[in-house]
Amino acid sequence: MQPPNFGVPPKKPGLWRRTPPALFPPVFGLFGLAVAWRRAADAFAMPYWPAELLFGAVTLLYLFLLVAYGAKVMRRPGVVVEDLRVLPGRAGLAAMSLSGMLMALGLIALNETLAAVVLTLAVGLHAVLLLLVVRGLLTGPAEGRVVTPVWHLTFVGFIISPIAGVPLGWDLWSTVVFWVSLAIAAAIWGTSLSQFARRDVPAPLRPLLAIHLAPASVLGSVALLLGYHTLALGLGMLAIPILVALLARPRWLLASGFSPLWGAFTFPIAAFSSLMQMLGSVGDGEVFRILGGLALVAATLGIPVVMWKVVQLWGKGQLAVKTNAAEA
Repeated sequence: MQPPNFGVPPKKPGLWRRTPPALFPPVFGLFGLAVAWRRAADAFAMPYWPAELLFGAVTLLYLFLLVAYGAKVMRRPGVVVEDLRVLPGRAGLAAMSLSGMLMALGLIALNETLAAVVLTLAVGLHAVLLLLVVRGLLTGPAEGRVVTPVWHLTFVGFIISPIAGVPLGWDLWSTVVFWVSLAIAAAIWGTSLSQFARRDVPAPLRPLLAIHLAPASVLGSVALLLGYHTLALGLGMLAIPILVALLARPRWLLASGFSPLWGAFTFPIAAFSSLMQMLGSVGDGEVFRILGGLALVAATLGIPVVMWKVVQLWGKGQLAVKTNAAEA
């Protein structure tokens, strides 16, 4: 006797019911690329227009994706908590709020008041996401509390805000955020290194290891903005071996082939380029400037490709399935 066949449930009507947060990490990377091109104006006497053009284009893309994800949240706000339960969702939502902080930098030349409002909203959104993540960690299963590189995005992510905050005069906020973020990043690095020494990282999750490069690079850039030159140099010297370690085993790192998690490669390399160019611009050596230029070339060639491939997966209806995105 055959079991009854009720068929496939009909797809819910409505646009953007399952918009995946995995769209946002490469957008974050594109914003980082715009910042890196702005640093190239000082390091290589490049014109400002490529950075401003990129800021404008990425801002439009970011706003479109915010509307797409917002439509999903408006239908059922609980999808945010559900998306935060999985690594791609947690990384994507963190990248969503952090992208807003970098968008604020691009708006400063247009209107400082608007930039300050956008930065405030982005910081507030990230704070809400942080509280939801902490609540999920405290109430969820113990295995969900394992430290991952994504923790940098959630718990150290506020360090992105001084990039626009310092030019806007948020000196006290930026100083406090810098020292707190440095302490948290060091704790995550130490814990991750201890875990890595005990067990291997599953192949599908290895691209997330690239996120470890981002805090060292961004902390170094913010240190320069705050005038901590020696500390910035030390963070730059930390970022270089992290990048070398990632590049030393490319087959191992990319063993599972392309996936939406490749978005984790985008913003760290852009942040690294910015730091190296800034160090070269303040007279710390031609080597830093060259490293920054090489990283800028790699970021310019690679980040748009990752963004395009992720958007293609979304267009084919595969991105939400591959990243286990919640549905409204």
